[in-house]
Amino acid sequence: MGWYRFGPAPGAAEGSSVIVGHVDSQTQGLGVLAELSDVEQNDRVEVRAADGATRVYRIASRETVPKEELADSGVFRRDGPPVLTLITCTGPYLKDRGGYQDNLVVTAVPESS
Repeated sequence: MGWYRFGPAPGAAEGSSVIVGHVDSQTQGLGVLAELSDVEQNDRVEVRAADGATRVYRIASRETVPKEELADSGVFRRDGPPVLTLITCTGPYLKDRGGYQDNLVVTAVPESS
C-alpha cells in the first residue's frame, strides 16, 4: 500500500489524498485492500499519519473506473474539498491484457467533529 506522494497528505485542508494498494498477488495472496469492495457508505476509515495523528473519514462513494480512464477521472486533484481516495484493482483479470482491467475507487470525506 502506498500514498500518492504528489498529492496532499491525509488531513490536508483541500484536495484528494490518494492511497493505492493491491487487491491480490499471485505470490502473496490477498492484498492489503482486498476487502475494499466490501465497504459501504458511511463506513469509518482511519488513517495514521507519519506524525502519529489519526485522521478519520466516512465512506461517501464507490465506483469502478477503467484503468485507462483513471488518470483523467479527477481522483488526483490537489484542490477542492478534502477527501481520502482509496484505489485498488477490480474487474476482469486478463493476463494477456496486463491483468485487472479496472480500478475500484472509494472516496471518503473527513468525519465531522
